[in-house]
Amino acid sequence: MSAIGSPPGWLGSARAFRGRGFALGGIDDHQRSRSRGRLCLTCVRRRQASFRFGTGHGFSLATPREKVSEGVSKGSIPPVPSPDLDSAIHALHRHAPHFSARDVLTPAQAAAGLVFASMGIVAAILAPMLTASLLAAIAGLYYVASATFKVWLSWRGLHAFKDADTPFVPEDLLPVYTILAPMRGEAGVLPAFVASMRALDYPVAKLDIKILLEADDAPTIAAARAHAAGCPFDIIVVPVAAPRTKPKALNIGLQSARGGLITVYDAEDAPEPLQLREAAATFGREAQDCACLQARLNFYNARENPLTRLFALEYALWFDVMQPGLASRALPIPLGGTSNHFRTRALKEAGGWDPFNVTEDADLGLRLARLGLKVGVLPSTTFEEACPTLSGWLRQRTRWMKGFMVTYLVHMRDPLRLWRELGGMGFFSVQLFLGGAVACALINPVFWLLFAVSAAGEFPAIAAVFAPPVALISTMSLFAGNAALVFLSLLAPLRRGWWGLIPFAVLTPLYWMLISLAAYLALLELASSASYWAKTEHGVSRVHPQARRA
Repeated sequence: MSAIGSPPGWLGSARAFRGRGFALGGIDDHQRSRSRGRLCLTCVRRRQASFRFGTGHGFSLATPREKVSEGVSKGSIPPVPSPDLDSAIHALHRHAPHFSARDVLTPAQAAAGLVFASMGIVAAILAPMLTASLLAAIAGLYYVASATFKVWLSWRGLHAFKDADTPFVPEDLLPVYTILAPMRGEAGVLPAFVASMRALDYPVAKLDIKILLEADDAPTIAAARAHAAGCPFDIIVVPVAAPRTKPKALNIGLQSARGGLITVYDAEDAPEPLQLREAAATFGREAQDCACLQARLNFYNARENPLTRLFALEYALWFDVMQPGLASRALPIPLGGTSNHFRTRALKEAGGWDPFNVTEDADLGLRLARLGLKVGVLPSTTFEEACPTLSGWLRQRTRWMKGFMVTYLVHMRDPLRLWRELGGMGFFSVQLFLGGAVACALINPVFWLLFAVSAAGEFPAIAAVFAPPVALISTMSLFAGNAALVFLSLLAPLRRGWWGLIPFAVLTPLYWMLISLAAYLALLELASSASYWAKTEHGVSRVHPQARRA
């Protein structure tokens, strides 16, 4: 394995990791302290502030810890270095252009696409019925293969991991933990975010929380300065520059991260209080090639309406079942957009996030796997806000589908290299899991339409395309594949005891039609604005973030 822009020697050196402060075996002396009821820590005294712990692990800070990107500090806190905007945007493309989505299609990919399109047009002109039958058969087989692979993953995931008690780790052995919280237009949800950070059960002196705000977002900057006063937060102002994406802001936050471990939380996130301790303890048990742990994601407003219930069913299947299935076979895991926990040095050596990819999480999960690093799952949940409106959900899902398309195109630039780096099983996992998420969404409505037309029996040309073998494959694709995934959607919420969601699993075919609509909208955006980030509006739910029962 070769890291991006630096030698890979860190993999074999536990001492070097401890020296950097993020192995559980030890941290720098100036970070050591012991907690006996009240905390009065060396590193806190150095910052001329005092913390108080009470019941419920709340905290208060006498001196606000606010920093801005221009390097202006308040009190005696060392200033945050001015952000290197150029590196945040272009470093990955300079050092590893084959991983960068700055140019979505390479010349070779564009040429190959043109050749295949030309061949398809010629075949359709010369033998339209044969060409249509062949394409329908290939699409049907792919649809069935993707559904079968997901069923197998779900079976593995349901049996692979059992939730276990979090081992106790003494506070003097816990590493400094950086939390990156990128926000734009989030003034209304900042109070809830601050409350969620206060609820974390982790030594406050070892929290390095960075709120990343856009320079032209005056309301959120003002809200952050008002609500984060008295909390150990850094306020980092991200300069305005294209692309206006979350991963660009994350790269700027990564530049000044103090923690040996690092995670990402969105503005509306409500992680379980022990999540950081569980992640730190798990990293301590894992080998040094374990670079990332993905926590489970679901929604605190899952019961708000039918759309949020179906969204919660999808998340339960994705994060509670399928991702553990991928992890059980060490297959590439497309990460979720939040609550992925990293070893900071591994993240930096992997090149950070791709600022041109609107699903930077899925891309990073594949890149880590290609670099020979392990991605695991963490049995702790972060609760988010499910989009309760169809328009908001559609904007968000269109961005995700576009990002999946970009990620697939980036990692398929050199299929042979991808095979060598991931192995045969990993290669086919990318085709059937990530590629399947897009391809099946595009195929699904076409098959339903063709099946309905052929069943009506009024169009001989369509009936000719659906010769008996092709019709059988199409029928299996629609009914066997959909039935299997509906069944999985029934099983997914059982692990959490969310019985109220189960009846809505029968509506998942309708939900997948909405996903198909988003996929076709994503195709249009891919051609015109591949790096455009459609912002999801948060704080629109009527359900409070602390309501976590489905």
